[in-house]
Amino acid sequence: MEKGKYIVIEGHDGTGKSLQVARIRQKLADEYGIESIEFHEPEDEGTPISSVIRSVIKNGELERDAMTNVLLFNAARHAIWQNRALPTLEAGKFVVASRNYFSTKAYQGYGEGLDLDLIDEITRLSTDDKYMKPDMACVLDLDDEEERQKRINNRHALNIRDDNTQELDKPDTFESKDDAFQNRVRLGYLAIAKELRLPVISAKLSPEIVTKNIWKYIEPFINLK
Repeated sequence: MEKGKYIVIEGHDGTGKSLQVARIRQKLADEYGIESIEFHEPEDEGTPISSVIRSVIKNGELERDAMTNVLLFNAARHAIWQNRALPTLEAGKFVVASRNYFSTKAYQGYGEGLDLDLIDEITRLSTDDKYMKPDMACVLDLDDEEERQKRINNRHALNIRDDNTQELDKPDTFESKDDAFQNRVRLGYLAIAKELRLPVISAKLSPEIVTKNIWKYIEPFINLK
């Protein structure tokens, strides 16, 4: 049996990664009959421990340094990769993920100043070569900080519990950081894309056009039997 493919949609908060993951999976299923799973690092519904780790990572009231963040992210991705992603790929299905270690390099490396080679080394020990080199990865870029923040605020406004309380009731660790940090993260993503020759796709356009632009890089390796 041919192994499945690992696809990664990357980018800064607010660039529409989750929406594009859903659209790509729908297109795979509807047009090609390809089964897939998704996860959104550092969380995966099929890997309960990742949800616990995510709650720690997202809690801005817990002070910690960049190295602690890297270790937390890699604990989550190790569990997700071993327990969910690898078995799925071995079964010939696709994995479509929002984020992988490129986010850790952008946020903890470029944003928080940790050594990039150290991040690579820790990630490789936590995962494997397949994880480090997805079949296709792209970076969604939004060069309008006001629009990016607007999208984040709108997302939180829609994220209300049945009792009318916000799900995110604690300061978010990274979204609440200052403009200088956010700019370092964005430029970090662009630097990573340049180094690894990843396509950079404008997130300013409509979701339909963004999907079309991503699909150009997926279609070549789909087995059209």
